[in-house]
Amino acid sequence: MQILLNGDYVVTADGATVGSLLLQLGISRERVAVELNADIVPKPDYEKQLLSDGDKIEIVHFVGGG
Repeated sequence: MQILLNGDYVVTADGATVGSLLLQLGISRERVAVELNADIVPKPDYEKQLLSDGDKIEIVHFVGGG
């Protein structure tokens, strides 16, 4: 299936979850926030939140510094 990820189209497997997408992208879930179709996905829901063809995903990385 095809999703819109941070403004770019990405292909992922049917039945993918937010958690499996992060794994596919090599992104650690500890310092990110995920928005699915304009709604924030709580971290405990990453493994059960299914993605659908055409979904819009925004992933924001938190960066520390001073």
